[in-house]
Amino acid sequence: MAHKKSEINSFCAWEGETLVLNILGTPGAKQDAIGKAKGNQLKVSVTAAPVAGKATDHMVRFLAKEFGVASNDIEVVFGRFNVNKQLRIKAPRKLPSVIDKHLSQET
Repeated sequence: MAHKKSEINSFCAWEGETLVLNILGTPGAKQDAIGKAKGNQLKVSVTAAPVAGKATDHMVRFLAKEFGVASNDIEVVFGRFNVNKQLRIKAPRKLPSVIDKHLSQET
């Protein structure tokens, strides 16, 4: 499925077959969860502690399941050791509802 390239003036945008996500991470949460958009970022909570990038690694594994891709199909562009991150997800097979809803409003 081809997608038009959209500006990343929101928390997500397509670049060809790749979905670019701006994330505000919350480590040490009670459960792994995709939250709501906050400005130009999507809130994502993970149970892992913010130690040496472990929370980011855990987030990538969690999001891989949510998007139906392998962990190595998700690239951390920046923010591996920070709550502000950008991820690139290659050819996601499914979209969580908050993202699907947002993208369908943009078209």
